[in-house]
Amino acid sequence: MHAKTDSDVASFDPSSPTSTKRAVYYVQSPSRDSHDGDKSSTMQPSPMDSPSHQSYVNHSRASSSSRISGGYNSSFGKKGNRKGNDDKGWIQSKVIEEEDGDFYHERNGVSRRFQFFIAIVGVLLVFGVFCFIIWAASLHYKPQLSVKSLTVHNFYFGEGSDVTGVPTKMLTVNCSMRMTVHNPASFFGIHVSSKSVNLMYSEVTVATGELKKYHQQRNSRRTVSVDIQGSKVPLYGAGASLASLMDTGNVTTTLVFEVKSRGNVVGKLVRTKHIQHVSCSVAIDPSNNKSIKVKENECKYT
Repeated sequence: MHAKTDSDVASFDPSSPTSTKRAVYYVQSPSRDSHDGDKSSTMQPSPMDSPSHQSYVNHSRASSSSRISGGYNSSFGKKGNRKGNDDKGWIQSKVIEEEDGDFYHERNGVSRRFQFFIAIVGVLLVFGVFCFIIWAASLHYKPQLSVKSLTVHNFYFGEGSDVTGVPTKMLTVNCSMRMTVHNPASFFGIHVSSKSVNLMYSEVTVATGELKKYHQQRNSRRTVSVDIQGSKVPLYGAGASLASLMDTGNVTTTLVFEVKSRGNVVGKLVRTKHIQHVSCSVAIDPSNNKSIKVKENECKYT
């Protein structure tokens, strides 16, 4: 410590006239020659220091200490703490952003799935309505049938016996039928078939044939021919009436068959089907093998 000067002593003398005008405390810096490692400043209040002066000195000491330590902290500890806090805050904010992003993407994902579902339902609904309209419109395009003629190639009536050996009247018939089929539909073709075309006499089927399945183009007309044959068909009780008709020359028979038509309107998704029953009364002359024209009023199409 340096020796006190007269001015310093005078500052502590209560009777000194200048003591009241001088500062009530002083700050003594550490000696340069001191090697005790004490770097802090020491502050000694004067005996005349008032409580307010004491608090001021304490405040100044705290400020000095904070400034001294603040430089150390700012150069070392503060920077490290700030970096750590910044990293921690960055991680927390990143986690929050990721959670918000996941929630956002999840909401968007649900929304996209819902929109996709609505779009699929809408497309199916529109397609269903379209198919229903096409199907309803196709019902009006019913194939038009017309039996044109029946040609008898062979008509033989005689005696015989059935498979059990019972003697009865037998009939052998060989004829062909011509029929036209008109498809009025302008946007789809049809498949036409008839499994059995029967020629009947007195409720007994004396000849039968089949119209093989074929495809007919849209808005077209086609003439088809069906062979009808019956060989040695037993007539039993109907034989007596047929024998009497053979003498007069005309035998009344009936053509009975069913025509099925199917149209693929929209591929196999939309189909239209029609079944028509045809019944025609035909008078056959056994001695005449010419074609017998069938009039429109002699047939029923249902």
